[in-house]
Amino acid sequence: MKNNNLNVDADKLGGLLNAVSKKIGVPADKLKSELEAGKFDSALSAMSSSDAARFRQAVNNPKMVEKMMSTPQAKALYKKLSGGN
Repeated sequence: MKNNNLNVDADKLGGLLNAVSKKIGVPADKLKSELEAGKFDSALSAMSSSDAARFRQAVNNPKMVEKMMSTPQAKALYKKLSGGN
């Protein structure tokens, strides 16, 4: 999976993908292929309509995504979901 300038190693990204996969009930390989293709169907189907709308807004604004991912809360969540390393 491309990391798009997010300095995330493949193992951590895989761990995060597996955690999300289990949470939304979609096989990790299917979720990965959808995300790599720019599709978010499986992820969006597991969200409330308001969360899905916010997600779509964020995805369409790369600067917003970068800003959100740099917050301490996002970093802590990533650390928790990826096994704490």
